[in-house]
Amino acid sequence: MKIEVLLITTCLALAVAAPQRTEAEAEIVSQDSNIDPDGSYQYSYETANGIRGQEQGTLKRANSPDTSDVIVAQGSITYTAPDGQVISLSYAADDENGFQPQGDHLPTPPPIPPQIQKALDYLASLPPATRRR
Repeated sequence: MKIEVLLITTCLALAVAAPQRTEAEAEIVSQDSNIDPDGSYQYSYETANGIRGQEQGTLKRANSPDTSDVIVAQGSITYTAPDGQVISLSYAADDENGFQPQGDHLPTPPPIPPQIQKALDYLASLPPATRRR
C-alpha cells in the first residue's frame, strides 16, 4: 500500500514538473499562401494556441518615373490576450492613406466639445486673407 501511494505521488510530481509548452512553441495548424506573377498575393495561417491571420495584397504600379511601385494590402489578425480578451484587428495599407488599423481594443479620442467644434467651423469658414498667421 505504501509503495502504491509512493508511486502515484511520484507520477503526479513528474507530471506537474514536466515542462509546459510556451506560446512561442505553438504549432502551426494551417497555413496557405499564394503569390501571383502580377505581384498580387494572399496568405493565411492558424496556430494551435488560437492565433489567426490573413492578408491579401496587390502591386500598384507607378504612374510616373518620380514614383515607385507600392503594395496595397488589407488583412486581419485575431488572438487572445493574456487577460483573456479576444483581440481582433483588421487593417488596410496603401500609399495614399497609410496604415489604417481598426479594432475595438484600440484607443479612440474623446469627442470634440460642441463649443470648440463651433469655433473650428467658424475659423474654417473665414476667407484666407482674413486669417492671421
